[in-house]
Amino acid sequence: MIRSMRIVASKPSLASGTGGRSSRTGYTATVFGASGFLGNYLTSRLANRGTITVVPYREEMKKRHLKVQGDLGVVNFVEMDIRNVQSIEDSVKHSDIVFNLMGREYPTKNFSYDDIHVEGARRVAQAVAKYNVARFVHVSAFNADPNSTSEFNRTKGLGELAVREIIPDATIVRPSVMYGNGDKFLNKIASATRLFSANNNKETLRPVSVLDVAAALEKIGYDDSTVGKTYELYGPKEYTMAQIHAMVQEATQNQLLQVNLPKQVYQFIAQLTQYIYWPTISPDQVERMFINQVVDENAATFADLGIKPAQLEDLVLKTVRHWRSYLHLHDNVETDAQRKKEREYIHVIDG
Repeated sequence: MIRSMRIVASKPSLASGTGGRSSRTGYTATVFGASGFLGNYLTSRLANRGTITVVPYREEMKKRHLKVQGDLGVVNFVEMDIRNVQSIEDSVKHSDIVFNLMGREYPTKNFSYDDIHVEGARRVAQAVAKYNVARFVHVSAFNADPNSTSEFNRTKGLGELAVREIIPDATIVRPSVMYGNGDKFLNKIASATRLFSANNNKETLRPVSVLDVAAALEKIGYDDSTVGKTYELYGPKEYTMAQIHAMVQEATQNQLLQVNLPKQVYQFIAQLTQYIYWPTISPDQVERMFINQVVDENAATFADLGIKPAQLEDLVLKTVRHWRSYLHLHDNVETDAQRKKEREYIHVIDG
């Protein structure tokens, strides 16, 4: 049922229903990178509230689950290739808001950091400008810096400059390392029995919940007062990687064997693994282990959006508990000796 009609600056008339899954906000939003970790959560928030969501995709199997995030006809797919300008334009030409979440943690034989973070961002911005889309939200990364020793951070910084050059009133968002269900941060630590590391885990980070970042992006997209601003979205506390590993070990009750390697040795090993078919770790990811997170004091934060980010301590158990051994799922077994004894007669069988 349509309750009201109102006008938002530089936006179309909005129709609102009961506020549930079958309502329509009146917005159409394009989410580049929707099949990624953050993209999943943002697409779910947009579609579940009735925003018509356009999902550009490259791989068929990675986008299918997004269809059910919204009601019938809400989530729409457009096949896209970052090197095909026409496909990018087809993805944005009917939208009121465009979110660019595309990024790569490691380069591949098909796409370098520069291809995605700089040229990809530039082409999306050009398409947004061509079709006069009202809002463009570009998601960068913490420590984005054109002069960084890390290729990832450097290209992220150059990507911001490319976007600003084309669309000066674009909103730049730099989220910290994110955790949550399906992440590759806490779950990667929890799933390992042996973990290679560098810098003796002295790297400092301010992890943030992906739920909070997705909520912030949705609010930024709808709020015209965020135009032209830069936001840094990070958690309320700073931790070393050693402290984060300790929290994960306590939550999972699994002993993690950690091997610290010299930087050059780890980068050499990482370079050799680039020839393996599945993703491992890149030399640039090793480089970032030696770069602490730096907060831009001039950037806006969660506080400017009226959002209070969650504490890592409150969510780490919920995020990694499924990695616990079945003997650790309950607290009635007090010692390792008792657990070893129980292994003699406790068996897990599929029903």
